[in-house]
Amino acid sequence: MAQVLEFKLPDLGEGLTEAEIVRWLVEVGDVVAIDQPVVEVETAKAMVEVPCPYGGVVTARFGEEGTELPVGAPLLTVAVGAQEGLDLSGASPSSADTSASVTSASDTATESSGGSGNVLVGYGTGAPAARRRRIRPDRLDRTVVQPSASDAPVADALALAPAASGTAPATAATGTAPAAGTGVGVVNGQGPVPVVSPLVRRLARQHDIDLRRLTGSGPDGLILRADVDCAIRQAEETEVAQTRTARAAAAPTGALPAAGSPAASAAPAAERIPLRGVRGAVADKLSRSRTEIPDATCWVDADATELMAVRAAMNAATGPSAGPKVSVLALLARICTAALARFPELNSTVDTEAREIVRLPGVHLGFAAQTERGLVVPVVRDAHTRNAESIGAEIARLTELARTGKLSPAQLTGGTFTLNNYGVFGVDGSTPIINHPEAAMLGVGRIMPKPWVHQGELAVRQVVQLSLTFDHRVCDGGTAGGFLRYVADCVEQPAVLLRTL
Repeated sequence: MAQVLEFKLPDLGEGLTEAEIVRWLVEVGDVVAIDQPVVEVETAKAMVEVPCPYGGVVTARFGEEGTELPVGAPLLTVAVGAQEGLDLSGASPSSADTSASVTSASDTATESSGGSGNVLVGYGTGAPAARRRRIRPDRLDRTVVQPSASDAPVADALALAPAASGTAPATAATGTAPAAGTGVGVVNGQGPVPVVSPLVRRLARQHDIDLRRLTGSGPDGLILRADVDCAIRQAEETEVAQTRTARAAAAPTGALPAAGSPAASAAPAAERIPLRGVRGAVADKLSRSRTEIPDATCWVDADATELMAVRAAMNAATGPSAGPKVSVLALLARICTAALARFPELNSTVDTEAREIVRLPGVHLGFAAQTERGLVVPVVRDAHTRNAESIGAEIARLTELARTGKLSPAQLTGGTFTLNNYGVFGVDGSTPIINHPEAAMLGVGRIMPKPWVHQGELAVRQVVQLSLTFDHRVCDGGTAGGFLRYVADCVEQPAVLLRTL
């Protein structure tokens, strides 16, 4: 007897209240195993694959790709036990009707459902993923027992009603067939469109572009983002031309529009970009930082010639003791941990309600990383216990996860101090905004040859500008200046760092 269970969007942690559906990994009729990822969602912190705690046949999906859902909203329904009683060879289903009970996932015990009860990738029973099979929805028993009064709303929302032709059931949110989770999208339920990227489909929806009318420039007619961008520009040009024509027709006969008048040149409509996802999270955090933290910035130029020479010598070392290459960012991160040991005031946070400064025992070093999804700040845990080589390896690992969008929310939170290397963008200086609720951030500009007085003579040296933005509540300028000066001394004379190793 099949039991239909509802799986809701789980609490993904770190105070997240909503997520956007990026890509469905299963379709209606697919057989899923316990803890198998069924949907990829984007939160304000990371891209997350959400596994289903039940094994069975997917009977409905709720929400199309690009839709934002709150935590606790239905994601999909699964018929548990349905796949054992179905004939996969193509025979007609049995004429005998059986009963299926509809049960909310949050109210069903793990043991009775056959699920692990876990909702995040990386946790759970570790059951092997079953080979993906698709079962025609019309082979599921559609007879539902008469629910009790308390279950009536749930039963109405999850009623199984696939058409005899085998089309997918309508979603509760839109009443239309849900989009396929494969690389070929479905637009308004009117047939497949050769689109792989969900971002391309989202961009087309935002600008009301009908993908069925586009001819893709990719392999086998694949529609690329460039094709959608071209269609958007053409639509804007057409709109401007139509506006000019309409205004010219409305003008008095013989009257010519004056140069520079609205009729002569209509400005294109402004583009509106929703502040959500990573961009929205960054906006909220920076606004909160500027509102709550009375920050101040100090900076200094430092001669990094010796630091670059030390790094070159370390990376040129050969033999059994030679390790992986060490980056400049890793050396600067190790210098920061040594500086924070001397000036612990900057490794703290402010409890505004208790009116207390909380000095933190360990250094969890965040570093700014620019990705296609926006600016993210992965965190190197327990950086104060690591050497430059270990920090460098962890930075490289987290950077690769950031580029592929696979950072978990836990890897993006909990930092106590942030290192921001904006020199990679070819700029010398900046006044960084503190990553709330931290107390300080060190900014590093580009390292470039400049005239410098070295040992009493003018010489060309590798110079870098260091900027420290700090919370003036946790310390005064003397402490901040001492921290920055120590960092600059270590950059100019790396031997200074040996005293703390």
